[in-house]
Amino acid sequence: MNKPYDGWSLDQRDPQFLNRLMAVLECSYRYYFRVKTDGWHHIPPDKPVLFVGSHNGGLASPDTSMMLYDWLRHFGSQRPLYGLMHPNVWTVDPFLSRWGVKAGAIRAHPKMAIAALNQGYSVLVYPGGAKDVFRPYSQRAKIELNGNKAFIKLALRYNVPIIPVISKGAHDTLIVLADIYDYIKPLHEKGLFPWLYRVDPVVFPIYLGLPWIIAFGPLPNIPLPIPLHTRVCAPIAFEWTGKTAERDRTYVNQCYQFVVAQMQEEMDRLFRED
Repeated sequence: MNKPYDGWSLDQRDPQFLNRLMAVLECSYRYYFRVKTDGWHHIPPDKPVLFVGSHNGGLASPDTSMMLYDWLRHFGSQRPLYGLMHPNVWTVDPFLSRWGVKAGAIRAHPKMAIAALNQGYSVLVYPGGAKDVFRPYSQRAKIELNGNKAFIKLALRYNVPIIPVISKGAHDTLIVLADIYDYIKPLHEKGLFPWLYRVDPVVFPIYLGLPWIIAFGPLPNIPLPIPLHTRVCAPIAFEWTGKTAERDRTYVNQCYQFVVAQMQEEMDRLFRED
């Protein structure tokens, strides 16, 4: 009996599916988003790393799919890269979940990241989650990891380097005007505004973009054909690692702030260059 595509397994990533997907991704990469990328020399050829990303562009998240294409272009479909995907996706869109799992998506849960690292695979996380992918246009050059330090603990416990991945341009594929979640949530709690699919969306953006022109809430979008620039940054390694380091809250906070500062510095440089 086949396992469901629910993100709780590492064995449903499908290299043949990825090979077929390459043609579609290449067309988007070269002609639709006209991607410029750099920094891939920072990735070790034979060791697992923890990629920590900041992205934008709504649910379409074109910088993520373009990073996947570059990974396949550089390393082929036989070298696994697993990406943590928000649990809400499996509830809201089973069809997308099936595609995601075949491309290497797993549940955004520590045990899945641990399972991948234990087998020597690299893992991609977006700690900022929905708040990052729908951050307002005015904050397009700001690193937003939403205070999520789970990735730091993971890197410390398993002594794997963190490699930040950032991008510029996806924030122009839709224009997020504001996030009004803090105003909508009280209405929901009073029974005046039910959540779609009974799932708390975490964010409630107002954005300009296709196909809605103006959208209210985290609705799916068609990204505009804006050039993207993606960058793989230099690895970040910590001197003190292990379970004791992972349990030291002060040290974890210091490591988190250091990663955010390094990513912000690189993001500022990326925006100055383009």
